[in-house]
Amino acid sequence: MIKKIGNKYLITFVAFLLWLLFFDKNDLFTQIDMKRQLRKLIDEKKYYKLEIDKNQSYINELKNNPESIERYAREKYMMKKDNEDVYVFVTR
Repeated sequence: MIKKIGNKYLITFVAFLLWLLFFDKNDLFTQIDMKRQLRKLIDEKKYYKLEIDKNQSYINELKNNPESIERYAREKYMMKKDNEDVYVFVTR
């Protein structure tokens, strides 16, 4: 009789363990995938924070330095002074 009870609990435990590992909504494979996605999102967050800091310093430089505004206008909008010519080289 005791042997049957032990087997019943063992079978129930194994069935419960299999259910948790493979068939549950939050099974082992889902948890591993979620951790991988979390690491990826944390890395993206670090990257975007660095980009925001870099762009913020660039904006502050443009706001405070008239020479940087002129350089930006020349590079991005191809503006020129009255007494100079601008040549654009297209690389392929």
